[in-house]
Amino acid sequence: MIDISVLRDEPDTLKAGLLRRGITLDVDAMVTLDVERREVRVGAENLRAEQKKLGQAISSLEGEEKQAAIARAGELSAEYKTALGRADDLDAQFDALWIRVPNLAHESAADGHDEDDSAEIKRWGTIVEREFPARDHKDLGESLKMIDVERAAKVSGTRFGYLTGPAVMIEFGLVRMAFDMLAAHGFTPVVPPVLVREHALFGTGFFPDDDEQVYELPKDDLYLVGTSEVALAALHSDEIFAEDDLPIRYAGFSSCFRREAGTHGKDTTGIFRVHQFDKVEMFSFCHPDRSWEEHEFLFSMEEAIVQALDIPYRVVNVAAGGLGSSAAKKYDIEAWIPSQERFREITSCSNTTDFQSRRLKIRYRGERGNRLVHTLNGTMVAVGRLLIALMENHQQADGTIVIPAALQSYVGFDHVG
Repeated sequence: MIDISVLRDEPDTLKAGLLRRGITLDVDAMVTLDVERREVRVGAENLRAEQKKLGQAISSLEGEEKQAAIARAGELSAEYKTALGRADDLDAQFDALWIRVPNLAHESAADGHDEDDSAEIKRWGTIVEREFPARDHKDLGESLKMIDVERAAKVSGTRFGYLTGPAVMIEFGLVRMAFDMLAAHGFTPVVPPVLVREHALFGTGFFPDDDEQVYELPKDDLYLVGTSEVALAALHSDEIFAEDDLPIRYAGFSSCFRREAGTHGKDTTGIFRVHQFDKVEMFSFCHPDRSWEEHEFLFSMEEAIVQALDIPYRVVNVAAGGLGSSAAKKYDIEAWIPSQERFREITSCSNTTDFQSRRLKIRYRGERGNRLVHTLNGTMVAVGRLLIALMENHQQADGTIVIPAALQSYVGFDHVG
């Protein structure tokens, strides 16, 4: 969540920020409710203080004066309980509204309310003009015994896939390649839990807005993560870092699970949009004075691996209205997909500033006392989508796939087919 002082001291700034995101929330109502809840709580504490003061004086009183004081103390106790209950109720009402306020988009985030408004920043690589029709990844995967969605549908339903044979070796080759690149920059490899408690999803901003995308295990009060960002962010909840230890960087590998609610009929062929996939995720706990520098650094790592695989791509600065609730700014890398003749997202990189750390209570100890860290995340490898881009961009006329030179030592072969 954002700093409450924005609501109290700069409500017009908050209104403008919500308008930029295309979100409608009644800021004036929140201001009124915030004032009322604080006034009621102060009134309750005043009643409590009066009750304590009277209680201390009762022992020195006698007769009717003492009886009157005792009666008044009882009235104050009842009034305090009523006022405290009212204050708690107003707090709950306010929290239900405040929890839906997203991070304010950074001034450098692109303007607009949907993905079409995202601003292209650059392009890299050469889109090859082929003399043969581009086959899509599903066709290639089936012919080369790399992907099987038909049998996966029989076992698990739609939007699942088996990776088999060379695809498995490519997956773990990509993962190891990513870990080697990140280890050189001080990232600690982590295999985090994929089942988390509710507070981790609230803390990272996926609840309440994205709850429809999350698989729940109600009998166990646990949820399957859609990204290891959730478990990595919550790893240090309620902790205080030493300032000199920042940044603290992790590279998490996990399976990820998403319901993909509301996307029926879109990208359902093959493994582009599935319910289960594997991913290497970067996560950084960073000094707030250096978080924008850190954002550019994490993004450079994403570019490095896509360039090493010789996959043409473009970079977009995501529009304010397309940001997740926790992000202040996000870059996407969109790879060229020959069979679709367009760019599609394969990685993203977000700076969430202090939105997550405020919810998760993650701070560092500095000269001016304890301050909130900034948290950032970036996808180094989303296996399914990167595999698609690799297969389609390196397909050959004879139906084979050439493995990029940088990956060959990790997989043990130079082509598939």
